[in-house]
Amino acid sequence: MQSETENPFNKWFRPLPFGILLGLLVFASFPQVLLGLQTFVVRDFGFFTYPLAHFQRECFWHGEIPFWNPYNYCGVPFLAQWNTMPLYPPSLIYLTLPLEWSLSFFCLLHLWFAGLGMFFLARRWTGNNFAAAFAGTVFAFNGFTLNLIMWPSHLATFAWMPWVVLAVELAWRDGGRKIILAALTGAMQMLAGGPEIIFFTWILLLALWIQQFVKLESPRRKMLWRFPIIVALVIALTAIQLLPFLDLVAHSQRSTGYIDTRWSLPLRGWVNFLVPMAFGGTWDMGVFYQYAQEWTSSYYLGIGALWLALLALWVGRDSVESKTKIRLLIAIAFVAFIFALGENTFIYPALRKIIPQLRLITHSIKFLAIVIFIAPLLAAFAIAQMQKLQDKQKLAFRKRFAAAGTILLALIVVILFWAWRFSFPTDDVHRTLLNGISRAFFLIATGAILFSLLRDSKPGLLRLAPLLLIIVAWLDVFTHEPTQNPTAPPSIYEPGLSRTKLALQPQPALGGSRAMITPKAFYTSLGFASSRLQDNYLVNRLAGMANCNLLDDVPKTDGFLSLCPREADDVNTLLYNSTNADFPRLEDFMGVSQISDPKKIYEWQARKTFLPLVTAGQKPYFFDDFSALHALSQSNFYGGKLVILPEDATNVVTVTSQTAAKILDSKFGNQTVDIEAEAQEPSLVVVAQTWYHDWRAYVDGKPATLLRADYAFQAVQIPAGRHRIRLTYEDRSFQIGAAISIPAWLACLTCLLLFKMRR
Repeated sequence: MQSETENPFNKWFRPLPFGILLGLLVFASFPQVLLGLQTFVVRDFGFFTYPLAHFQRECFWHGEIPFWNPYNYCGVPFLAQWNTMPLYPPSLIYLTLPLEWSLSFFCLLHLWFAGLGMFFLARRWTGNNFAAAFAGTVFAFNGFTLNLIMWPSHLATFAWMPWVVLAVELAWRDGGRKIILAALTGAMQMLAGGPEIIFFTWILLLALWIQQFVKLESPRRKMLWRFPIIVALVIALTAIQLLPFLDLVAHSQRSTGYIDTRWSLPLRGWVNFLVPMAFGGTWDMGVFYQYAQEWTSSYYLGIGALWLALLALWVGRDSVESKTKIRLLIAIAFVAFIFALGENTFIYPALRKIIPQLRLITHSIKFLAIVIFIAPLLAAFAIAQMQKLQDKQKLAFRKRFAAAGTILLALIVVILFWAWRFSFPTDDVHRTLLNGISRAFFLIATGAILFSLLRDSKPGLLRLAPLLLIIVAWLDVFTHEPTQNPTAPPSIYEPGLSRTKLALQPQPALGGSRAMITPKAFYTSLGFASSRLQDNYLVNRLAGMANCNLLDDVPKTDGFLSLCPREADDVNTLLYNSTNADFPRLEDFMGVSQISDPKKIYEWQARKTFLPLVTAGQKPYFFDDFSALHALSQSNFYGGKLVILPEDATNVVTVTSQTAAKILDSKFGNQTVDIEAEAQEPSLVVVAQTWYHDWRAYVDGKPATLLRADYAFQAVQIPAGRHRIRLTYEDRSFQIGAAISIPAWLACLTCLLLFKMRR
């Protein structure tokens, strides 16, 4: 085999040519999106991602920091959600450019950036451009990464993962300016906002640091302080985002015994690494999903990448330099795979009891992110070792290579027999068989290319074998399922569309009234399907599903966000815990003026008994939280005449009965409420907006106590007379974080400048 210096592809796969090749593959995968003819729409991209980006963009152009979203859950923190990316600098792409094109471009740019980062990491670890190019292609184009397109925050965080690993490892080895660069790189990943992937990144780095510290691969004394310094700098640089997030977590539905056991990797899930369309069905806008697992539509690596990754088990024995790192990566990948099985084994549930904080990681299948990160690196080690083989080693390697390929082919045959003989009632067995046969074809094609790479002479077209291997790997993933990211015309996201189409009377508006999806309509929408993708989305948009209401500035009682204040989540659970739930008194208090038709989800029914969002003069009752929540569901609850307050509010509230008071005016903003009220005696003013501890109340410009009313809402006591009340959202965690992060950024950038001047 030719040496690395003789092989022309080690020149052709340098960073710039590979970056161009990767860009061409991205364009070939999504030309209609990059040209602005279509936009992503399926699942969370249309129902979660795009509406939140629209809201953030509106705040940006009005000169506001999006601390609070007043349109969902009767109000909910926005910036503290973290996965909304309010402080991630590249978000300026979709905040400043036309959103219907730029948000999709933002995702594809990070897809390209992910592959490029893996290229540089694999090149450093293997010293081989071709191996690095293969790893970069596989990391960008696999079922798992492509599924992340629907969540820009997760995709951006995953894209930064190889860059962070590369930068931090260089920093603890070399020190100097690389420490600052590593901290800035880690901060960018943190601000992108995928908490689980950030956690996985630093756990992997910790394992690598311990290994190198023990093996004396780097200077121990310097390693001992460099890595902690990097971690501290990253925390300081991102405190402005991290502190509000941690504060919200502490006050959210996930703070007390929260466990989401949905969507663990099935025990049979290993088969989908080989036959991606086994044991599942095509639904939810035409996308394929496994049974009992709907978080990711695929985690298929490509049969060639899997084959080469398995070869790393043997390669590690031949390469002294890489042996320990390969063994560590394999061990970490194995543990992550076991954890991904979640509730299907006893291991992860037992660990979660020991470390309760792990309950914050929803959907155990997310642990596959570690496997998907490691597998391309293992494949790169295998390719690099292939190019170093001496003549006497080639025969042994060919035997290992052929044995692994034969095992994979045999497993595909076994899986197809399994899927045919023991199929589920809703299986499309014919489609599964074709899918498995096509993977076998790619396995054989990959084998032929790899065997050609093991030849000493490469005449004619065989010199193109490395490029062919990359193209085949891309084609394998590109064809392994129906498209994971179907597209539709950008017009489906036209702002104000539902207001124009529905013309509701009265029209829900900020500070006026809200819309509410009935429990029956909600569950009906989950089963709605249309042969035309855009019709499917538009019907659900007109029904106000998930966060689509943000596109039309329509406030509603529910929403679709990762974190919600605990009390607001409890009320939402009360409303939606059953399709037969009916709480008209509570709906009146929440200002519900429109409610969806249970049968025709895109039609709405007007409600005439709804109350204004700001009322006054209620008689207070003092209950504990359990009794207060129960009282909201009772028919004798009437928010216009009574208000339920916590028992400890008796020390603050002097009002004892219903009083003569009225609201003269009220005006709601994104994070302010201005009220003018008049009372003949001390009275309570109740606001049907989510209570959260960062809200502050001022009466005539003086601080006042903001009470938690009716379990999850707001109230303030005013003295007799005419008064101006102002409620404002003041995120103290953000302020403290800004006081830490801004000096940290200035210090890091100054240090980089000084290093440059010194050089």
